[in-house]
Amino acid sequence: MTTSNATAIPTPNDAPVSDTGAAGIDPSLPLRDDLIGGEPYGAPQLDVPVCLNVNENPYPLADAVVQAITRRIAQVAPTLNRYPDRDHETLRQAFCDYLERESHTSLSVGQLWAANGSNEIMLQLFQAFGGPGRTALGADPTYSMYPEYARDTFTTWTTTPRNDDFTLDVDHLVRAMHEVRPAIVMLTSPNNPTGTVLPMDALERVLAEAERVEVAGSSRPTHPIVVVDEAYVEFRDPGTPSAVSLIDRFPHLAVSRTMSKAFAFAGARVGYIAANPSVIDCLRIVRMPYHLSALTQAAALAALEHTDEQLEQVGHLRRTRQETAAWLREQTYHGKPLQVAESQSNFLLFGGSFADRTQIFDELLKRGVLIRVVGPEGWLRVCMGTEEEMATFRRSLAEVLPMVR
Repeated sequence: MTTSNATAIPTPNDAPVSDTGAAGIDPSLPLRDDLIGGEPYGAPQLDVPVCLNVNENPYPLADAVVQAITRRIAQVAPTLNRYPDRDHETLRQAFCDYLERESHTSLSVGQLWAANGSNEIMLQLFQAFGGPGRTALGADPTYSMYPEYARDTFTTWTTTPRNDDFTLDVDHLVRAMHEVRPAIVMLTSPNNPTGTVLPMDALERVLAEAERVEVAGSSRPTHPIVVVDEAYVEFRDPGTPSAVSLIDRFPHLAVSRTMSKAFAFAGARVGYIAANPSVIDCLRIVRMPYHLSALTQAAALAALEHTDEQLEQVGHLRRTRQETAAWLREQTYHGKPLQVAESQSNFLLFGGSFADRTQIFDELLKRGVLIRVVGPEGWLRVCMGTEEEMATFRRSLAEVLPMVR
């Protein structure tokens, strides 16, 4: 089990991406001591022909969606002198309608909440349930922003290891829950950076155990909140259930989602969460006033009105993932086939034995292909692009593998 109160050490692809990074900070500024030496989080934003590093949907919005967004924004533009609906109830109802259709789960407006991307949702969760003297528990490898949320809220971040195939080691996690008594149990399905899905029986066991754990650092008897981050859930294989189906059975379950990935809406910054109304009320306590702009709400409503157009590329990207995984397993490195983690997301973690993964990353970048150095040593991650982008990736990787150490 790994525990940290310090700034997360960036991987090569999480290095500073700005000319005004931490290295240029005036040392006389009263920066918090625990932030000294830290670097801004972020993947490189480089002008290259093929960007396959941040798990975006590579396909632009359909014309009908663009027109709907334009109409919606035109309607609210004359009222921008007024604050937006701070509880965004119309948008929350739209998410209820979407989840009933997408995950066959009927929820009320009081069980939904939205924010500027799932990043803000996560930060609100840590603000509400974390803090000094409290711990958040995850399973490594996982999303590299979680330690940042913990740091920013003075929450201790600790992890347990996953199994060798990156599935959740439930026994290990349950033991850790009783040992560290976390306020937050942070799980991800599909997991980032591995793409691994969390089975419902495993999640149900974790939820049941959470009801038996008393949170350390709480002034009264309380039990952990279990957060399932489903940022990539629309890319799961057909028939795979969503954690939202368990919300009414487990009052301490919260399921975070985003429109950035499957909805091709990364630039709009819209995330949302489904949970018990009491959980939503906790988030409402820490949210900033009017945190979701009228323009953001209008754009999201327009997109949700055109769900079919928004999600029409999901099936294609799922097939691209399957085809790319099969191709990668046929490639060799030092005479051995590449390993590819089983994924139900729009990306693949591959390699497993790269002696110098940064060399492969650099050689691909020279050829105009940007992927991600992330996850355990020896692995790289590539997200699914257009057919032309994936053809360039395959051609470039096939050229690079025989020449690297």
